[in-house]
Amino acid sequence: FAKEIKKVKLSVDGKKVENNIINVSGNAKNAVILTLNGREISIDQNGNWNETIVVLPGYNVVKINAKDKFGHTDEKNYKLIL
Repeated sequence: FAKEIKKVKLSVDGKKVENNIINVSGNAKNAVILTLNGREISIDQNGNWNETIVVLPGYNVVKINAKDKFGHTDEKNYKLIL
């Protein structure tokens, strides 16, 4: 199942950040499609991914969606303030 979005490294979840460029990485082992804030991102054969995002001043939500080959989906949301 795609309910395998794990090991997400976003150390600023729910916190105030000073820098508007944030690195986000993780693993979605069985995902065939992975999106970050609505944009499809690359994943390797093991499901690992790594992206850099820009956050805007104020309240931000980082949304990660995964879909596996059977159509099962999972979503994770992370909140941060710049």
